[in-house]
Amino acid sequence: MADRLRIGLIGAGRIGRLHASHIAFRLPEAELICISDVFLEAAEKCASTVGVHDTYSDYRKVLERRDVEAVMICSSTDTHAEIIEAAAEAGKHIFCEKPIALEPARINVALEAVEKAGVKLQIGFNRRFDANFSRVRELVAAGKIGKPQILRITSRDPEPPPLEYVKVSGGIFLDMTIHDFDMARFLMGEEVTEIFATGEVLINPGIARYGDVDTALVFLKFQSGAIGSIDNSRKAVYGYDQRVEVFGSEGNVMASNNTPDNVSLLDSAGNHLAKPLYFFMDRYVESYLNEVREFIDAVRNDRKPGVTGIDGKIPVLMGLAAKKSLREGRPVKVEEIG
Repeated sequence: MADRLRIGLIGAGRIGRLHASHIAFRLPEAELICISDVFLEAAEKCASTVGVHDTYSDYRKVLERRDVEAVMICSSTDTHAEIIEAAAEAGKHIFCEKPIALEPARINVALEAVEKAGVKLQIGFNRRFDANFSRVRELVAAGKIGKPQILRITSRDPEPPPLEYVKVSGGIFLDMTIHDFDMARFLMGEEVTEIFATGEVLINPGIARYGDVDTALVFLKFQSGAIGSIDNSRKAVYGYDQRVEVFGSEGNVMASNNTPDNVSLLDSAGNHLAKPLYFFMDRYVESYLNEVREFIDAVRNDRKPGVTGIDGKIPVLMGLAAKKSLREGRPVKVEEIG
């Protein structure tokens, strides 16, 4: 292996451009050598900003290159599984944005291809690498709050996505809450066995046309008997609202929102504080950097990545269980999904 891990980027959209910038300017242990996107102009524009010369409209050109050791899959969701399988067959290590696919059977085929090829696969659940949330996990795992009993996750976006996105995303539980499902497993260190979901359309009536909701509560039951809740909204007017709390037999640990500053102004009108960061790319920028650093280290040191293919599969099963629960109005065991 070369001194730097040689990476090809597949997908030059918003998240692809962020990863490209990190690899080019903040991760000296890696080298970005080519970029592909179905829209060649997007690949070329991204390449020009990070000093990459080789661009393609067909991702297979990236996989054909012998000097590419690993790929980062940042293309549209419906292409992830196909590209994972092709990359595995080509012997490339793989970082793939979530989700692997929206159907369990399709995920299984992709994971089997990875296992057969013996390559590394890391899924892009970046919030595990956020300093706040990883610290919560450390404290819970160290027993600082005793036995975990209650988990609370608040996850609210500042603006709803376009309806065209909702139409193909799989819905709120698979495009938004999926991160919170991963957080639930990560923070508690155990699996969720049962899910009950309820929701309404309170923000954008157009969402109802696709059988989805924009405001939701999800209740979780864990293997140990601990319980949890996730509340989601597609629109928090004050910014990107991301908070977690784990309550246990010996204490409580919480992570609050990140803000541009922690200055408090007191005057006759009250106590004025900065609003939460507005955009997820601002809130989680360092976690995106850290997750790629984790992937590079796993490849270079031949160890299991911090977020495996199974870690990518289980939140999808949880999302499908939540959808089934909402549709049928009853608790659904995750094992019902597969």
